[in-house]
This record gives sequence, structure tokens and C-alpha cells, in this order.
Amino acid sequence: MFIKSGVGVFMAIKEQKESVLVKSVQEIRIGPKRFTKYEKARIVAARALQLAAGAPPLIDISKIGSRDPVVIAYYELLAGVLPLLIKRAKPNGEYQLIPIKILAEIEKEKVKQLQTLAEELFDVHDIMKYLV
Repeated sequence: MFIKSGVGVFMAIKEQKESVLVKSVQEIRIGPKRFTKYEKARIVAARALQLAAGAPPLIDISKIGSRDPVVIAYYELLAGVLPLLIKRAKPNGEYQLIPIKILAEIEKEKVKQLQTLAEELFDVHDIMKYLV
């Protein structure tokens, strides 16, 4: 309504037609096809704050062996149970909404590879206590 140029109107119409919700890793066009360290830190910190304030955990914490909110939040992130979306935007206004569950699958694979490497090199059987 407030855009006067024809190009601006075209861009607004084009943006409405595009689907911004990502359904698979292959559809990610903005940013890397994994969590950035900033996204991971923001998600874990926000969820740890909720847990510290008394929110119920979304996973079974008896299997973790720790009651630390940061550790629980990280395991929730890996499990992909957090109902959150990451919004990645470009300077031109284009953006994508990426469910955490999609990126959590890649993060799990990365942790498994680190676990295998740690077992081979250092005879460490539980790398998670060093990652969090």
C-alpha cells in the first residue's frame, strides 16, 4: 500500500507467493545447512532460562544424569523437541523459517561423528560431558 515504485510492488507480490517455511534441509537457501554457533547459543540459553524458572523439561532427564538447565536444554535441542523456528533473513527482506527439528538431525550426526572420533583417538566413551 505504501510502496510507490513498480519494482517495490513486484517484490512485495513475489515475496507473498514464496513459501518461507522450510520442510527439509535441501530447501534451506539462506545461511548454512546447520546451526550457527550463535543460533545454538541463543536457543540453549533461552531454554535454559525457562528451565531454571521452573518450566518442565521436554525430555526424560533421568537418562541424562545431570540436572543442570544448560545440559538439559542442549539435550532438548539435540532431540529436536523444542517447538521453535529460526528466522534467517537477507538484507533485501527475504527470509526463511527453519524448524529446529530439521537442523537438530544434522547436529545429532555431527555429535555422533565426534563421539566416534573421540573413541578412536582418546578412548573417551561419553563425549557429551565435554561438549556442553
